[in-house]
Amino acid sequence: MSTELPPVAPEVLAEAVENLTARLRKKLDDATAGCADGAVHEADGSVTFRFGEDALVTLRPGPAGTVTEAGQATCTCLLAPRCLHRAAALGAAPLADAAPPEPEPEPTAAVPTGAGAGAGAGAGAAAAAGATAEAGVGAAPAVSGDPADPSGPAEPVPALNPAQLGAAAALWHAAAEALAAGVTAGGAVVQAELLRAAHTARLAGLPRAEAAALRVVRGLRSARERRTAHRLGDLTGSFRELLHTAGVLASGAADPALTGTSRRAYTAGGSLQVHGLCREPVLSATGYGGVVTHLLAPDGSRYSISDVRPGGLARARGAGRASVALGGATLDHAGLARGGLRIVGATVSAEGRLGAGRGVKATPLPGAAWADGPAAPLFARPAAEAVAALLAGTADAAAAETALIGCDVVVVGAAGDHLLVHEARPDAPLLRLLPAHPHPELPHTENLRRIASYPGLHLRVLGRPDLDRAATLRPVAVGPVAGEPYTLRLPEEWLGRADLGYDRLQGSHFPPPDAAPEPAAGAGPGPMAEAPDPLADSPLWRVRRLLETGVAGGRRAVAEAARGTAPQTAYGPLRRAGLTAAADLAAALAAEADRRPRDAFGRLADPSPDGYAWAWLAAATHLAAAERSLVAASWTAATPSGATPAAR
Repeated sequence: MSTELPPVAPEVLAEAVENLTARLRKKLDDATAGCADGAVHEADGSVTFRFGEDALVTLRPGPAGTVTEAGQATCTCLLAPRCLHRAAALGAAPLADAAPPEPEPEPTAAVPTGAGAGAGAGAGAAAAAGATAEAGVGAAPAVSGDPADPSGPAEPVPALNPAQLGAAAALWHAAAEALAAGVTAGGAVVQAELLRAAHTARLAGLPRAEAAALRVVRGLRSARERRTAHRLGDLTGSFRELLHTAGVLASGAADPALTGTSRRAYTAGGSLQVHGLCREPVLSATGYGGVVTHLLAPDGSRYSISDVRPGGLARARGAGRASVALGGATLDHAGLARGGLRIVGATVSAEGRLGAGRGVKATPLPGAAWADGPAAPLFARPAAEAVAALLAGTADAAAAETALIGCDVVVVGAAGDHLLVHEARPDAPLLRLLPAHPHPELPHTENLRRIASYPGLHLRVLGRPDLDRAATLRPVAVGPVAGEPYTLRLPEEWLGRADLGYDRLQGSHFPPPDAAPEPAAGAGPGPMAEAPDPLADSPLWRVRRLLETGVAGGRRAVAEAARGTAPQTAYGPLRRAGLTAAADLAAALAAEADRRPRDAFGRLADPSPDGYAWAWLAAATHLAAAERSLVAASWTAATPSGATPAAR
């Protein structure tokens, strides 16, 4: 698929596929393959596709550059608009976002409670593990997950309306069919069914469910086209989130965390004083780019100001110095990241994002260094405590994965694709640093490589914990450690920190080589010793492989994989490790995948994929919770012998 083609609204593509006959649907995948290679961009902004001598498809995007109406896609053949050519051209184009960015609504009069709890920017992640109830979509087995939060609201969750219940049930069925098909059979027709159900969910007021479905469709496309950025684990997580969201919503529970909101609600925040923490680029898979600047109030509340628009990488790189559109402030994002604002009439979203309403007034403030400003408490407690607080303090995985934590570390050196550091505390674990944004044209990777060449360097790191990897931090900014001679030497105007997504560290920013401390006893020039990885060492990989086999090859692949291996061989290591629940759920999934009862005439007696989808979701949810527990434990593991930092 060429990204140069105009994006197509999901409902337009779904309608085009739905209008095809059964015979034409079988030919759709072959017709779509390679369709983009013959696209011709016309001077008026339209795009044409030639199918033989008598069929010419034309896509005429609207002012926003997106095909949002059926009439913007035409074909000259006799079967149009119910033709294969038109559906193939629409299927070759990228999917547009669910809805264009809306203007900021006027704030309500209510004063927010805990308005700065979140970082305010970041991509959605897999839904937190939890119980999945049954409702009209098949019997739901018990799903292991996180215990209920005892501090949660005592009031009952309101029920969904009939339209929302129907939309959630339809989305569940479409997701279950897509899971049973897998990547190998998840072609344009299966994707169109998901898109149709996603559009219905949007009309019913379930934007989070719609977004989860669109992520699955994009993942299926990426997998079938064998793009280099595709990761089967990401698609597995997207399926887990979609099934979990649709299943819970179909039960009738209108949990705000699962229903979501199509418009960001802002409330009046009164007067605020905020200081910059750092800025980082934002680059989405749907062509959006920009910057988010993280801010901190004196009381520790976190806020953010973002500027994200269509433009991709070019805009992400340039937005770091774009002006801050907030209350007439004269700062750009680079100045705000090292400065501050006094805001009158502030408007704040639930995620801590600051809005630019008509009544907002802002004046610049001098910046505050990390060491003695509001940011100092971020670096005062061990990283393990900060991660534990993230995992225990919210049931929203997306909120946990976008929060920033700080710690002081000592550089050990490069190991594989990551940088090993040792937290500067007694009995602290080795941590792995990975680029927050690995795109080669952003400086994150280059900056980490340069830091890795200075073993023993003391570093103050502000980053986002990667909750899918053992003891892994993705830094967005670094700075010197006060009182340490072998640390960074940044320019005075940088105010003691470097934004790794925009600032490029040079040799002059590091201490001279002759100032390096002597290597610690026992630290030789041999291979870098790795910290223990509980995820890699755990037999849970067997469950993960079974789940990913189902996503890649569908229900049939899971059944065939189970037939070829004796249960004791497949699940014995799990039981011996005490992971009996994981073994039972994996065995139940394999049995359900192979359960295809037929009647006396050889027809399937139970063709519904609901039972298989529930079994898959139960195993996936339990695996996510178990892996999350292992990740949390990895932050508290002491440095093993032989993994001593090269210099202290």
